[in-house]
Amino acid sequence: MDLQELLGEELYNQVVEKAGDNKIAVVSDGSYIPKEKFNAVNTEKNDYKQQIADRDEQLNELSKKAKGNEELQQEIDQLKEQNETTKNDYETKLQQKEFDHKLESTLSGAKAKNTKALKALLDMDTIKLDGDTLKGLDTQLEGLKESDPYLFEEDQPEGGGKPSFTTGQHQQQGNLDAFAQTLLGK
Repeated sequence: MDLQELLGEELYNQVVEKAGDNKIAVVSDGSYIPKEKFNAVNTEKNDYKQQIADRDEQLNELSKKAKGNEELQQEIDQLKEQNETTKNDYETKLQQKEFDHKLESTLSGAKAKNTKALKALLDMDTIKLDGDTLKGLDTQLEGLKESDPYLFEEDQPEGGGKPSFTTGQHQQQGNLDAFAQTLLGK
């Protein structure tokens, strides 16, 4: 649902007029990440990359100095292997975080009532992150929407889900007078 649908035409035009060139976004769909959290994770990622690069550089320098010393060369090779393993583990964890975030935002966008329960019904082995899309998820979601519609919020028809209120002025004056007289004991 975009902002115009949410607010209605008249109120949306008033907001756009007041906001001017500032952008307004509806962030209730779960895809919004606060800037502080993004910056913290991004900084942490860059720090880890820098640490691995520094270690690799130190090992290369040490390797140059250790020519002819077999024992030291073996230790350097072992450290290089550990660095490579650490790097691969970190990249795997990073990819898993990206996958989890994309899955969570996609399920929220599909109007899932309980994403944890919905994840339990998905065949995660067939879902793969390809760039910005999750391949294999759409067909599973469509199947679940048909077989288990209670897991998803219902789409409300245009203008159908709005309550109607009355002001109470629809009662006839005579009925009000009779009620008032009953209360006063007349």
